[in-house]
Amino acid sequence: MATDLTPRNSAVSRVSATPAALALIDQLKEKHGALLFHQSGGCCDGSAPMCFPANEFIVGDVDVKLGEISGVPFYMSQSQFAYWEHTHLVIDAVAGTGGMFSLERPTGLRFLTRSRLYTDDELAALQKA
Repeated sequence: MATDLTPRNSAVSRVSATPAALALIDQLKEKHGALLFHQSGGCCDGSAPMCFPANEFIVGDVDVKLGEISGVPFYMSQSQFAYWEHTHLVIDAVAGTGGMFSLERPTGLRFLTRSRLYTDDELAALQKA
């Protein structure tokens, strides 16, 4: 089972979403039910999170849960997390075509991962959590 890295009792999160992404997530949940995100580690230099129906993606032992956005769990592989552990991920929705298997593909929008480095204080809060 995946490792859960969701910070507990901390004001700092590992992943969040823009209003545009939250609106698209709500639209997809209404149409498809429960969802799951997995951060792509292949194409697009890892900037394309993939959105799947929750029951159609098997989370493995090498995946880590970074948190949830709009009630949707967000995962990536442990090896990719090693590169991203010092960054906060912000999921956005922009015009374009999503990944071939990602649910947003037919909407004319695609999810995009933006990131920023944590401050020293944020890193300390995450380590305590």
